[in-house]
Amino acid sequence: MTFPLWAYPLLFLTGFAAGVIDSVAGGGGILTLPVLLSLGMPPAEAIATNKLQASFGSVTAAWSYVRSGVVSFRACLPGAILTFVGSLLGAATLQWVKPEWLETLVPWLLAAILIYTVLRPRLGEQSTQARLSARVFFPIFGLALGFYDGIFGPGVGSFWTLALIVVLGRDFVAATGITKVMNAASNVAALLLFLVLGKVHLSLGLVMGAGQIVGARVGARLVVTRGARFVRPIFITMVAAVLARLLWLSLSPT
Repeated sequence: MTFPLWAYPLLFLTGFAAGVIDSVAGGGGILTLPVLLSLGMPPAEAIATNKLQASFGSVTAAWSYVRSGVVSFRACLPGAILTFVGSLLGAATLQWVKPEWLETLVPWLLAAILIYTVLRPRLGEQSTQARLSARVFFPIFGLALGFYDGIFGPGVGSFWTLALIVVLGRDFVAATGITKVMNAASNVAALLLFLVLGKVHLSLGLVMGAGQIVGARVGARLVVTRGARFVRPIFITMVAAVLARLLWLSLSPT
């Protein structure tokens, strides 16, 4: 496929905006995937190319959080490995199984997250006592959410962030940092499979990826400097936005 020259600066700016959003609260895919589809890309190629550009943003954000001391890469490594494996299995399963049932289930889960977060205004302001140890938490959530991200994906950052706050006792800032490490692992795993299958449009993905790098650094810096009270309203907004998009897609005529 060939694309007009004006598409490339548009894709860079889209990647930048998504990078800022993703590094703060997740949900940047509601910007990037529709733009790729609007250029006439087949859905399979759009999803694969979206993974390429998202990988740049999530890796950059994860590295920014590690360098700033928000998260420890060594502590996150076991979870990242399990998330990588889960995502690879999910992406492989997607080649044979279409998870239509997730299209019905996920909006309900996101609605529950939205209501729960709104009704608990102090949620994530400070770290709390963990309900599970990291040794138990990461095998369960790493494999499960990694698999989900590989086979479907929308809202996975929200699921990670809430699980880290409620189950592992992290505050919003630490939960956001760990979430980006896990997102990076699952994005790279799915991307590797899509590359092997030849579905990734490299030039578009790289241009968007460049925007993602810049945006992710900006977003991560905002989180580190402004703290949990900055993250919370953006998190709520993006959960609502992803929920609204999924509901719109489910109600739209095919």
